[in-house]
Amino acid sequence: MPTDFSWDSWVGTAASIAILTVISAAALAVLALAASLLSRRVPWVRDLARRVRNAMIATTAVVAIWIAGAISEPATQEWWPVVSRLFLIATILTGSWLLGASISFGFERLMAREETLLVGPEARRRRTQLLVIHRLVLVTIAVLSLGAVLFSFPEMRAVGTSLLASAGIVSIIAGLAAQSILGNLIAGVQVAFTDAIRVGDVVVVEGEWGRVGEINLSYVVVYIWDERRLVIPCSYFTTTPIETWTRRSDKILGTVYLDLDWRVPMDELRLEFQRIVEASPAWDGRSYDSAVTEAQGGYVTVRLVMSAKDSGDQWTLRCEVREKMIGWLQREHPEALPRTRVDLGAPQLAD
Repeated sequence: MPTDFSWDSWVGTAASIAILTVISAAALAVLALAASLLSRRVPWVRDLARRVRNAMIATTAVVAIWIAGAISEPATQEWWPVVSRLFLIATILTGSWLLGASISFGFERLMAREETLLVGPEARRRRTQLLVIHRLVLVTIAVLSLGAVLFSFPEMRAVGTSLLASAGIVSIIAGLAAQSILGNLIAGVQVAFTDAIRVGDVVVVEGEWGRVGEINLSYVVVYIWDERRLVIPCSYFTTTPIETWTRRSDKILGTVYLDLDWRVPMDELRLEFQRIVEASPAWDGRSYDSAVTEAQGGYVTVRLVMSAKDSGDQWTLRCEVREKMIGWLQREHPEALPRTRVDLGAPQLAD
């Protein structure tokens, strides 16, 4: 049996990698077993372990190989400092991946919990704020990771120190803040925390009716009713008036206007309108009303108002009332339908 084995050799390097790989695998297996046992009492632990598994394996593998190289033959080579820095960068990046995955899981759990406890505008407000905070945290992790990678180079540390010591850094930051990109980032945070709009709000933007589907750090995506998507910079919502239908509540009133003839029987129309509304599953039972709001020219304008629990039911109820009222008028009172009258006057006799 050979006795000239040395860790400071390529054979020692291979042995170090093998040993550290086995140790890392054993450590990961122990963590997986602990997570499995703990998940019997805390079910979300299993989901967390599954979520961070790949990032943890990558981080552990990079660190194990780095250590193996540092204690064996590669550490004596001239090229090792460069490779060692690459391992440092890989460790920073995989560690950031692991941290980001863990934080994302925590935010997702928190948002799921909020959805079960809160409903309506308050739930949308909390969800919007959590989404923005989540993205801010991930961006912060990415920026700090990139900074750590750059500052691992001595040249970058020297440049960074000189910049921070310079009085010109203030003007640089002010100049960047004036740019539209950073302005949109600030507007995105402002939109989320001033509760101006929330994910799920029904809004009318640029003449388009839709629902706020995404609020990112720099732009908002409005889902238009016909499946189009309207992408708008966050700064738009801090500088331009918008129409929102769900500011404090999802409940909303719907209106139907009918232009009818002067002979329309209003008492019978009110009874029919009441029957249609009360029979509709889209009506929330709060209120309904009918009134003549205009009477001039050749017709009168009848306004029908009805309540619904949200904008979807309001649209359905309006369409249903409009269609059934028109059908009823055609069947029962065709004389009430709008018509144009022309008075030709008495015929003129020639002299």
